[in-house]
Amino acid sequence: MKLNLERPLAIFDLETTGINITSDRIVEIAIVKLSPDGTQTSYLKKVNPGIPIPPEITAIHGISDDDVRNEPFFKDIALEVLEFIGDADLGGYNSNKFDIPVIVEELMRAEIDVDFSEKRFVDVQNIFHKMEQRTLAAAFQFYCNKSLENAHSALHDAQATLDVLLAQMDRYENLQNDISYLSEFSRGSNLDLVDFAGRLARNERNEMIYNFGKHKGKTVRDVARIEPGYYGWMLDADFPLFTKKMLKQEMEKIKEENERRKQEKSQREEENLQSKLDALKNKFK
Repeated sequence: MKLNLERPLAIFDLETTGINITSDRIVEIAIVKLSPDGTQTSYLKKVNPGIPIPPEITAIHGISDDDVRNEPFFKDIALEVLEFIGDADLGGYNSNKFDIPVIVEELMRAEIDVDFSEKRFVDVQNIFHKMEQRTLAAAFQFYCNKSLENAHSALHDAQATLDVLLAQMDRYENLQNDISYLSEFSRGSNLDLVDFAGRLARNERNEMIYNFGKHKGKTVRDVARIEPGYYGWMLDADFPLFTKKMLKQEMEKIKEENERRKQEKSQREEENLQSKLDALKNKFK
């Protein structure tokens, strides 16, 4: 099936030094970009992570320290990656929980301010899990009737993910051929997530809330009032840079609103006092 695209869809896959969003690094990035006219272009680059690749991770994707020793750091190719993605929406396999948060962290470490707010995200794994409940290799076998060769080779995984998405569209008549629909359908949570790691979300009143830990479900505003130090703890702890950025923006908004209310209250008090003084003056005229 040909996907109904308004703009390109960039399916990407990352091989990394591990699975920690904040501390691990990219060692290989692959992107398969599907254009509205059906043409495909690909991007593949090995990356020097700047930290050792654990042997147990090398055993999975086959990329060793020697393989990336002379490769560029991500900061050196960051603009190149963004230029290749362009205005495309993003997709991948488990990308909402891993690949997108990781690449956002790498971009922010490269001091590039990330704004993906206009992009839609299609997570093929979430579609698969909602429909069949299996892994990428099983999904490839199930939908495409092929064995996934070179698993954990970023370009092969990205291409396989796009093939699975196209096969899903052919298989399920109830899946609408529309990226906005697929983006919404493949979300892993019914909450309106604020950050890619899912630590912050918005409730039905559009208030930012914490989505984890002891304050899960409470608004950032309420927690700032009942436990002011929680905000500082989050900034100092090992949370993704993008999570901290969004939390900072919310706290700045809260501070501005509090200051505005304080000024309005002060102004009302001054006006009330002036009214009383004017009344006294009129009384003793």
